[in-house]
Amino acid sequence: MANKLISQMGLQSSISNIFAARNIRTAKDALSLTEFELMELLDVGLAEVRLAVAHISEAASPPCQTFCLKLSLLGSLPTAYGGLNGRVVYVDVESKFSSRRLLEIGANSFPEIFHTEGMAKEMAGRIIVLRPTSISEFTECLEKLKVLLLQHQVKLLIIDSMAALVTGETEQGASMNQSLGWHASFIKSLAEFSRIPIVVTNQVRSQISAEASQYTFQARRRDDVLEVPERFESQLVAALGIQWAHAVTIRLVLEAKSGQRFIKVAKSPISPPLSFPFSITSSGISLLSNDGIEMPGPQINTIHCQGHNDIINFDGGRLL
Repeated sequence: MANKLISQMGLQSSISNIFAARNIRTAKDALSLTEFELMELLDVGLAEVRLAVAHISEAASPPCQTFCLKLSLLGSLPTAYGGLNGRVVYVDVESKFSSRRLLEIGANSFPEIFHTEGMAKEMAGRIIVLRPTSISEFTECLEKLKVLLLQHQVKLLIIDSMAALVTGETEQGASMNQSLGWHASFIKSLAEFSRIPIVVTNQVRSQISAEASQYTFQARRRDDVLEVPERFESQLVAALGIQWAHAVTIRLVLEAKSGQRFIKVAKSPISPPLSFPFSITSSGISLLSNDGIEMPGPQINTIHCQGHNDIINFDGGRLL
């Protein structure tokens, strides 16, 4: 995503044209410069530069990845700053982990830490990145994680993304369900064994005909009659299907609707269905309100398709 062309990001034409004239063509080119360097090159004010950087950062780093990067950062931070003060294992299946974006989020979220000499390197060094390229490699990786979690005092495990591994090598049906069943069970056992939160990202896919009726948690009851919506506006569903949907402990849905992004708590043993508006900036994901909007009924599980769409699954009996 760092090589995505700025001309394809929907910036104002005046700003986009200046980037092109200065031979700054990709997100990587722009984000490698400081704000003051961009002010000089673009001949605009700090406010315009920050808006452009935020727009480029969002386009180059989708919400799901930004969410995982912010979590990995929080896992490595000292407890005095709200972190877990430990190491983080980041299983980067799609090779999208960006150390530069991580440091950008850190510098803007916790300047008092990241502007101290040597601290940025120390925080980044606490994150262990693994890159399995197949299900077999991922399985071997999981089997070694029990030892790794203990030896390195790991406080958080992130798997981004499970869907990329499974859908890339297996067909829909029994083979995928069998693979998912083993991996889901093993990941749950890791969470119980190590007593740490485990975050697993999913993806979305187009909804096939009559598929809505398979998802009973998207239905609603009235007078003891189960009603299933005939059609969902988004026509998107979680890629890993119903088995994975029921396997996770907490499910968050990231969606975009009517020009606004939302994080929805779609499944939780301790929280009602809630929706929180958020934005993506140079500091990562930021909630626009701490007061969630209650969303009863099937709407909480509907995935709207305007803009980026991602599912985030939390797993682990000791998460909260």
